[in-house]
Amino acid sequence: MKFQRSQSLIIIAFIFIYVIWGSTYLFNKIVVTELPPFFIGAIRFFTAGILIMTIAKFLKLKLGITKKQFLNCFIAGFLFLVYGNGVFVWALKYVDSGFAALLASTQPLFVLLLMRLVDRKPMQKKSILGVLLGLLGMYLLVSQQDITSSEGSVLGIFMIFTCVLSWSYGSVFVSKADLPQNFVVSTGYQMLIAGSMLLLGSFIFNEVWVSPLNWSLEAKGSMLFLILFGGIIAFTSFNYLLKMVSTEKVATSAYVNPIIAMLLGWYVLDESLTLQSIIASVILLSGVYFITTRKRIAKVTADESVKP
Repeated sequence: MKFQRSQSLIIIAFIFIYVIWGSTYLFNKIVVTELPPFFIGAIRFFTAGILIMTIAKFLKLKLGITKKQFLNCFIAGFLFLVYGNGVFVWALKYVDSGFAALLASTQPLFVLLLMRLVDRKPMQKKSILGVLLGLLGMYLLVSQQDITSSEGSVLGIFMIFTCVLSWSYGSVFVSKADLPQNFVVSTGYQMLIAGSMLLLGSFIFNEVWVSPLNWSLEAKGSMLFLILFGGIIAFTSFNYLLKMVSTEKVATSAYVNPIIAMLLGWYVLDESLTLQSIIASVILLSGVYFITTRKRIAKVTADESVKP
């Protein structure tokens, strides 16, 4: 009976990380059309951080942190949430959510190349094939004239790739960094630090701060979803899965999330879905599959993957 309940929880957890994280691109796109991006990130992560730390306190988890751990949380928070997410959301003003999700799915490729440079590990034949397919898929995606000809799209695409690079380097960094042992506490600190940095960034860039009372119903609902579901429920499910199933299976979210995001963007926001985009996504995600089936890469990318 216990086994059956565990199997049910595993299935539910997979549904959460597939559907919820795949949906975050849509909700970020909705809210960024109304509110400034750094302001969005500041509210989202600061609120989620407070909730997570409150939960950790309720569970009587150890909240103590050393200076080195705090510095590493600062670096990780910047790489993942400030630049990797904050700038990514800014780029969504110029790029469709489904298209952006496909670009983000190249993260395992970036991680593989960074690990090749940092650890000087030779690439296996399957990984080389994955890299070649990934590069071909990226080329087919960004070479579409109807996409790159729109105002600001080239800049948006370029900035998304820098965000993916930031997340990828953060993945390599976190895999070796000294962080609080409990993932809940570590995440709470990273979110609080990132929320503070994004708030400062919003002030520096003179973003207009809008009271939640003046947000539209769509913006309020999207932000609530991003905080509670995208930030807390999906992340908890993700870490539960890491303990219950192989990291290779958890890493399948890297090529399921973009499909969810692309379909939602097409259905809800009427985003374009060209035949070339579909072909490019199949090739690109096939490359991601070959890369994430490597045990070492699957573990690193599963531990920290791009989730706007």
